[in-house]
Amino acid sequence: MAVMNRNTFAKDLQDGLNAHFGMEYSQHPDEWRGCFEVENSQKAYEEDVLEVGFGAAQVKTEGDSVSYDAGGQGWTARYTNKTIALAFAITEEAVEDNRYQRLGPKYVRALARSMKHTKEIYGAAVFNNATSASHLGGDGVALLSTAHPLWVGGTFSNMLATPADLSESSLEDILIQIRKAKDDRNVEIALRAKKLVIPPDLMFVAERILKTRDRPGTADNDTNAIRSLNMIGSMPEVVTRISDTDAWFVGTDCPDGLKYIDRLALQRKMEGEFETGYLRYKVRERYVFGWTDPRGVYGSMGG
Repeated sequence: MAVMNRNTFAKDLQDGLNAHFGMEYSQHPDEWRGCFEVENSQKAYEEDVLEVGFGAAQVKTEGDSVSYDAGGQGWTARYTNKTIALAFAITEEAVEDNRYQRLGPKYVRALARSMKHTKEIYGAAVFNNATSASHLGGDGVALLSTAHPLWVGGTFSNMLATPADLSESSLEDILIQIRKAKDDRNVEIALRAKKLVIPPDLMFVAERILKTRDRPGTADNDTNAIRSLNMIGSMPEVVTRISDTDAWFVGTDCPDGLKYIDRLALQRKMEGEFETGYLRYKVRERYVFGWTDPRGVYGSMGG
């Protein structure tokens, strides 16, 4: 067990220190909140099951029997709650002899920052692993795929057939793909783009695409159709920890798409150890990020 003691804070034992630095930086707001639906859990895991309705009705000729159809259930998405925790221990002497800092409260705040950072990592991991064969959804393929299976047979795609960097043209292609979305019975659905999700590297590209009145990057006076048709919100969600600098995603209003399942809110505990005098602080929470319906996000990992 790593323990902080007086040697850890040797400069704090005597007068003359001017300042401490390195732990009081401002933090970004919770970036994951703009990308995921939030649900609560009371169990070790949660499951979402695909439920399928009916296809198109059939013509009934006079005197003939009516046609019957049957819906059913398909694959299941499981969310297994993770336990995320971190702790530190500090000696009584380090607390007693420190002339500048209240070490316990200061490092408890540091624990909270670490937990926030960790949650952002797990949220961004859904995007970072969007095409990874080792991170599969309930339908057996990655989040972004050209071959999501349909219950009636066949497949559908929620990514560009030819990977492309973010541009006016590639975003229009994805928006058209969203507009043509179908359910698992190949029935057209009214899916709408809600937000553009990007790494910081694409902030300025996104600003020009979404907010210019005329087409960006051209000498034409043509209208910026994405903006004038209000096809997507004007403010992108910038996720700092998306590691692929040219990956981009479009979140939709699909129910049960990207999800954050909250099992246990952040808990803080402190206890002293009688024999050693260690003061131990711990934070702990339980949650999981994932997705159910891959129609909740479309995108490209870049050109």
